[in-house]
Amino acid sequence: MTIDEWIRQATSTLSAAGIVSARLDAEIILAHTLKKQRTYLHAHGDEALTSRELEIADARTELRKDRTPIAYIIGHKEFYGRLFKVTPATLIPRPESEQIITILKELLPHSNSLLRETPKRLVDIGTGSGCLGITAKLECPELEVALCDISNHALNVAKSNAQRLEADVEIMQSNLLASYPFRPDIVLANLPYVDASWERSPETDYEPQEALFAENNGQALIEKLIKEASLRLASGGRMLLEADPRQHANLVKYAKKHGFALSENRDFIFAIEKL
Repeated sequence: MTIDEWIRQATSTLSAAGIVSARLDAEIILAHTLKKQRTYLHAHGDEALTSRELEIADARTELRKDRTPIAYIIGHKEFYGRLFKVTPATLIPRPESEQIITILKELLPHSNSLLRETPKRLVDIGTGSGCLGITAKLECPELEVALCDISNHALNVAKSNAQRLEADVEIMQSNLLASYPFRPDIVLANLPYVDASWERSPETDYEPQEALFAENNGQALIEKLIKEASLRLASGGRMLLEADPRQHANLVKYAKKHGFALSENRDFIFAIEKL
Protein backbone atom coordinates (compact mmCIF):
# COMPACT_ATOMS: atom_id res chain seq x y z
CA MET A 1 0.00 0.00 0.00
CA THR A 2 1.32 3.45 -0.87
CA ILE A 3 1.30 6.56 1.30
CA ASP A 4 -1.54 8.09 -0.71
CA GLU A 5 -3.61 4.90 -0.55
CA TRP A 6 -3.15 4.57 3.19
CA ILE A 7 -4.11 8.20 3.80
CA ARG A 8 -7.30 7.77 1.75
CA GLN A 9 -8.20 4.61 3.64
CA ALA A 10 -7.48 6.09 7.07
CA THR A 11 -9.35 9.28 6.23
CA SER A 12 -12.40 7.24 5.29
CA THR A 13 -12.17 5.22 8.51
CA LEU A 14 -11.90 8.32 10.70
CA SER A 15 -14.62 10.19 8.82
CA ALA A 16 -17.00 7.27 9.36
CA ALA A 17 -16.26 7.57 13.09
CA GLY A 18 -17.43 11.18 13.03
CA ILE A 19 -14.02 12.83 13.28
CA VAL A 20 -14.17 16.13 11.41
CA SER A 21 -10.38 16.46 11.10
CA ALA A 22 -10.07 12.99 9.56
CA ARG A 23 -7.65 13.83 6.74
CA LEU A 24 -5.41 15.95 8.95
CA ASP A 25 -5.35 13.32 11.69
CA ALA A 26 -4.52 10.58 9.18
CA GLU A 27 -1.59 12.60 7.87
CA ILE A 28 -0.36 13.39 11.39
CA ILE A 29 -0.51 9.71 12.36
CA LEU A 30 1.38 8.55 9.29
CA ALA A 31 3.97 11.32 9.47
CA HIS A 32 4.62 10.44 13.12
CA THR A 33 4.86 6.73 12.25
CA LEU A 34 7.38 7.41 9.47
CA LYS A 35 9.21 10.04 11.57
CA LYS A 36 8.75 12.51 8.75
CA GLN A 37 7.12 15.92 8.24
CA ARG A 38 3.66 16.02 6.67
CA THR A 39 5.21 17.72 3.63
CA TYR A 40 7.14 14.49 3.03
CA LEU A 41 3.85 12.62 2.60
CA HIS A 42 2.68 15.06 -0.04
CA ALA A 43 5.90 14.67 -2.02
CA HIS A 44 6.16 10.87 -1.74
CA GLY A 45 2.58 9.69 -2.19
CA ASP A 46 3.59 6.79 -4.44
CA GLU A 47 6.08 5.38 -1.94
CA ALA A 48 5.15 1.94 -0.57
CA LEU A 49 4.78 1.38 3.16
CA THR A 50 6.40 -1.58 4.88
CA SER A 51 4.28 -4.12 6.72
CA ARG A 52 5.61 -2.83 10.04
CA GLU A 53 4.78 0.75 9.16
CA LEU A 54 1.27 -0.30 8.17
CA GLU A 55 0.80 -2.21 11.40
CA ILE A 56 1.82 0.74 13.55
CA ALA A 57 -0.14 3.32 11.55
CA ASP A 58 -3.27 1.13 11.54
CA ALA A 59 -3.06 0.61 15.31
CA ARG A 60 -2.79 4.34 15.87
CA THR A 61 -5.73 4.93 13.55
CA GLU A 62 -7.83 2.55 15.65
CA LEU A 63 -6.94 4.57 18.75
CA ARG A 64 -8.03 7.77 17.02
CA LYS A 65 -11.19 6.07 15.75
CA ASP A 66 -12.04 5.38 19.40
CA ARG A 67 -11.57 9.14 20.03
CA THR A 68 -8.21 8.97 21.77
CA PRO A 69 -6.85 12.52 21.36
CA ILE A 70 -4.27 12.82 18.62
CA ALA A 71 -1.86 14.49 21.08
CA TYR A 72 -1.82 11.36 23.26
CA ILE A 73 -1.26 9.15 20.23
CA ILE A 74 1.79 11.07 19.01
CA GLY A 75 2.91 12.14 22.51
CA HIS A 76 3.15 15.89 22.09
CA LYS A 77 1.22 19.10 21.42
CA GLU A 78 2.35 22.48 20.13
CA PHE A 79 1.90 25.45 22.44
CA TYR A 80 3.08 28.97 21.64
CA GLY A 81 5.34 27.62 18.89
CA ARG A 82 7.00 24.91 20.99
CA LEU A 83 6.34 21.20 21.28
CA PHE A 84 5.36 19.93 24.73
CA LYS A 85 5.32 16.30 25.74
CA VAL A 86 1.88 15.21 26.93
CA THR A 87 0.61 12.00 28.49
CA PRO A 88 -2.77 10.90 29.87
CA ALA A 89 -1.50 12.32 33.20
CA THR A 90 -1.71 15.85 31.81
CA LEU A 91 -4.34 18.01 30.21
CA ILE A 92 -3.68 18.67 26.53
CA PRO A 93 -2.67 22.32 26.00
CA ARG A 94 -5.39 24.36 24.29
CA PRO A 95 -4.85 27.25 21.86
CA GLU A 96 -7.05 29.50 24.00
CA SER A 97 -4.56 29.19 26.87
CA GLU A 98 -1.91 30.95 24.77
CA GLN A 99 -3.76 34.20 25.49
CA ILE A 100 -2.39 34.02 29.04
CA ILE A 101 1.15 34.38 27.68
CA THR A 102 0.12 37.17 25.33
CA ILE A 103 -1.43 39.14 28.21
CA LEU A 104 1.59 38.46 30.44
CA LYS A 105 3.99 39.83 27.81
CA GLU A 106 1.85 42.95 27.42
CA LEU A 107 1.58 43.38 31.17
CA LEU A 108 5.21 43.21 32.28
CA PRO A 109 6.74 46.20 30.46
CA HIS A 110 3.93 48.52 31.55
CA SER A 111 3.46 47.53 35.18
CA ASN A 112 5.46 49.66 37.63
CA SER A 113 4.22 47.56 40.52
CA LEU A 114 5.66 44.39 38.96
CA LEU A 115 8.90 46.02 37.84
CA ARG A 116 9.55 47.74 41.16
CA GLU A 117 11.11 44.78 42.94
CA THR A 118 13.32 41.95 41.76
CA PRO A 119 13.24 39.07 41.45
CA LYS A 120 9.71 38.92 40.11
CA ARG A 121 8.22 35.59 41.07
CA LEU A 122 5.69 33.84 38.86
CA VAL A 123 3.96 30.64 39.88
CA ASP A 124 2.02 28.39 37.52
CA ILE A 125 -0.63 26.61 39.58
CA GLY A 126 -1.93 23.27 38.28
CA THR A 127 0.87 23.28 35.74
CA GLY A 128 0.15 19.89 34.10
CA SER A 129 2.55 19.63 31.16
CA GLY A 130 4.20 22.88 32.28
CA CYS A 131 3.25 24.68 29.08
CA LEU A 132 2.22 27.95 30.75
CA GLY A 133 5.05 28.34 33.24
CA ILE A 134 7.77 27.09 30.90
CA THR A 135 6.58 29.36 28.10
CA ALA A 136 6.43 32.30 30.53
CA LYS A 137 10.06 31.67 31.51
CA LEU A 138 11.25 31.31 27.92
CA GLU A 139 9.37 34.40 26.75
CA CYS A 140 10.20 36.49 29.85
CA PRO A 141 13.58 35.19 31.14
CA GLU A 142 13.75 37.84 33.87
CA LEU A 143 11.02 36.05 35.79
CA GLU A 144 11.69 33.46 38.49
CA VAL A 145 9.19 30.73 37.68
CA ALA A 146 7.84 27.82 39.70
CA LEU A 147 5.62 25.05 38.36
CA CYS A 148 3.19 23.62 40.93
CA ASP A 149 0.80 20.70 40.68
CA ILE A 150 -0.81 18.29 43.09
CA SER A 151 0.01 15.36 40.75
CA ASN A 152 3.49 13.86 40.80
CA HIS A 153 2.81 12.24 37.43
CA ALA A 154 2.08 15.64 35.90
CA LEU A 155 5.16 17.16 37.54
CA ASN A 156 7.34 14.46 35.98
CA VAL A 157 6.02 15.44 32.55
CA ALA A 158 6.54 19.14 33.32
CA LYS A 159 10.10 18.46 34.47
CA SER A 160 10.82 16.57 31.25
CA ASN A 161 9.49 19.45 29.18
CA ALA A 162 11.49 22.01 31.16
CA GLN A 163 14.69 20.06 30.68
CA ARG A 164 14.17 19.49 26.97
CA LEU A 165 13.29 23.14 26.35
CA GLU A 166 16.10 24.31 28.66
CA ALA A 167 13.82 26.36 30.89
CA ASP A 168 15.26 27.19 34.30
CA VAL A 169 12.19 26.68 36.48
CA GLU A 170 11.46 25.24 39.90
CA ILE A 171 9.24 22.17 40.17
CA MET A 172 7.24 21.61 43.33
CA GLN A 173 4.27 19.58 44.48
CA SER A 174 1.59 21.79 45.94
CA ASN A 175 -2.17 21.82 46.40
CA LEU A 176 -2.79 25.25 44.86
CA LEU A 177 -0.57 27.70 46.82
CA ALA A 178 -0.40 25.64 50.02
CA SER A 179 3.22 24.48 49.66
CA TYR A 180 4.55 27.38 47.59
CA PRO A 181 7.00 29.06 50.01
CA PHE A 182 7.31 32.54 48.48
CA ARG A 183 5.18 35.63 48.01
CA PRO A 184 4.38 35.58 44.28
CA ASP A 185 4.10 38.63 42.06
CA ILE A 186 2.16 36.82 39.34
CA VAL A 187 -0.06 33.74 39.48
CA LEU A 188 -0.98 31.86 36.31
CA ALA A 189 -3.56 29.09 36.41
CA ASN A 190 -5.55 26.93 34.08
CA LEU A 191 -7.41 24.99 36.75
CA PRO A 192 -10.32 22.59 36.26
CA TYR A 193 -13.39 24.65 35.37
CA VAL A 194 -15.73 22.26 33.53
CA ASP A 195 -19.06 21.44 35.13
CA ALA A 196 -19.92 17.75 34.81
CA SER A 197 -23.29 18.56 33.25
CA TRP A 198 -21.84 20.45 30.29
CA GLU A 199 -21.72 18.95 26.82
CA ARG A 200 -18.16 18.13 25.77
CA SER A 201 -16.23 16.21 23.14
CA PRO A 202 -15.67 12.45 23.56
CA GLU A 203 -11.90 13.08 23.52
CA THR A 204 -12.05 14.61 26.98
CA ASP A 205 -12.92 11.19 28.41
CA TYR A 206 -9.24 10.30 27.93
CA GLU A 207 -7.90 13.34 29.77
CA PRO A 208 -7.34 13.33 33.56
CA GLN A 209 -10.74 14.03 35.04
CA GLU A 210 -9.23 15.83 38.03
CA ALA A 211 -7.75 18.35 35.57
CA LEU A 212 -11.12 19.02 33.91
CA PHE A 213 -13.96 19.02 36.41
CA ALA A 214 -14.71 21.15 39.44
CA GLU A 215 -17.71 21.57 41.71
CA ASN A 216 -19.88 24.67 42.14
CA ASN A 217 -20.60 24.96 38.41
CA GLY A 218 -16.92 24.44 37.67
CA GLN A 219 -15.80 27.40 39.79
CA ALA A 220 -14.78 25.81 43.09
CA LEU A 221 -11.02 25.48 42.59
CA ILE A 222 -10.61 28.87 40.93
CA GLU A 223 -12.46 30.51 43.82
CA LYS A 224 -10.27 28.67 46.31
CA LEU A 225 -7.12 29.86 44.54
CA ILE A 226 -8.37 33.45 44.42
CA LYS A 227 -9.02 33.34 48.17
CA GLU A 228 -5.56 31.89 48.88
CA ALA A 229 -3.87 34.40 46.59
CA SER A 230 -5.66 37.31 48.24
CA LEU A 231 -3.64 36.53 51.38
CA ARG A 232 -0.32 36.11 49.56
CA LEU A 233 -0.17 38.67 46.75
CA ALA A 234 1.09 42.17 47.49
CA SER A 235 -0.70 45.22 46.17
CA GLY A 236 -0.25 45.31 42.41
CA GLY A 237 0.20 41.55 42.14
CA ARG A 238 -1.63 39.88 39.27
CA MET A 239 -3.53 36.69 38.57
CA LEU A 240 -4.10 35.46 35.01
CA LEU A 241 -6.80 32.80 35.00
CA GLU A 242 -8.59 30.67 32.45
CA ALA A 243 -12.28 29.85 32.75
CA ASP A 244 -15.30 29.49 30.53
CA PRO A 245 -16.55 32.95 29.49
CA ARG A 246 -19.94 32.24 31.06
CA GLN A 247 -18.17 31.94 34.45
CA HIS A 248 -16.22 35.19 34.27
CA ALA A 249 -18.84 37.52 35.74
CA ASN A 250 -19.30 35.37 38.86
CA LEU A 251 -15.56 34.82 39.31
CA VAL A 252 -14.75 38.50 38.91
CA LYS A 253 -17.47 39.37 41.44
CA TYR A 254 -15.95 36.82 43.83
CA ALA A 255 -12.46 38.25 43.26
CA LYS A 256 -13.64 41.78 44.02
CA LYS A 257 -14.88 40.57 47.41
CA HIS A 258 -11.32 39.40 48.10
CA GLY A 259 -9.56 42.63 47.20
CA PHE A 260 -9.00 42.26 43.45
CA ALA A 261 -9.95 44.44 40.51
CA LEU A 262 -10.48 43.25 36.96
CA SER A 263 -7.71 44.37 34.59
CA GLU A 264 -8.28 42.21 31.47
CA ASN A 265 -11.08 40.02 30.13
CA ARG A 266 -10.43 38.31 26.78
CA ASP A 267 -12.20 35.22 25.54
CA PHE A 268 -11.38 32.44 28.03
CA ILE A 269 -8.82 34.48 30.02
CA PHE A 270 -9.32 37.13 32.67
CA ALA A 271 -6.69 38.98 34.69
CA ILE A 272 -7.17 40.53 38.11
CA GLU A 273 -4.97 42.86 40.16
CA LYS A 274 -4.59 42.93 43.94
CA LEU A 275 -5.60 46.30 45.31
